[in-house]
Amino acid sequence: MRILGVDPGFGLIGFGLVQVASIQGQKGVLHVEDWGTISTTIGLPDEQRLLEAYTDFTKVLDHFQPDVVAIEKIFYFRNATTIIPVTQARGVLLLALAQAKIPYAEYTPMQVKQAVTGSGKAKKPEVQRMVAQLLGLEKIPRPDDAADALAVAMCHQLHSRGMKTPGEKSDSRKSSHPRRYVKPATQAITP
Repeated sequence: MRILGVDPGFGLIGFGLVQVASIQGQKGVLHVEDWGTISTTIGLPDEQRLLEAYTDFTKVLDHFQPDVVAIEKIFYFRNATTIIPVTQARGVLLLALAQAKIPYAEYTPMQVKQAVTGSGKAKKPEVQRMVAQLLGLEKIPRPDDAADALAVAMCHQLHSRGMKTPGEKSDSRKSSHPRRYVKPATQAITP
């Protein structure tokens, strides 16, 4: 299964593609295929920036052909002027998914943090370090939006398998955090 994680934004949209596979009898292994960002042109009217986001996101969908998309929910913003354009951008991404008939799942930032670090209150640097560590990457993916998108994809993989996240109690003595073999992406692309 190919999961495209998406971190929605107005100026910058992060995306990260992982493939869930079975390697040497181990199911649910993540293989990083690619990550990157979609940027909109500062200074253009909002409707033109939204069109850019929509057009470039459809190109990403066409290029990667994901089986499912995991997108972060907009949960809380301190700045009311920021939430409106981000919500609008997220809306055009959902429109593109509907038109492409690609199923999607939504996760709150707290769910993503819980899935990746074991704590729903983890700070962004901790989440990004865990993304790199769990996916076997030498460096944290940049920009931050791409690392966040990979975290959303990882969250979906954990939730879709019905696995417990690192912070949840388990009945077995085995670690609830899956071991993963991953192959890092060779380069990030930007449409």
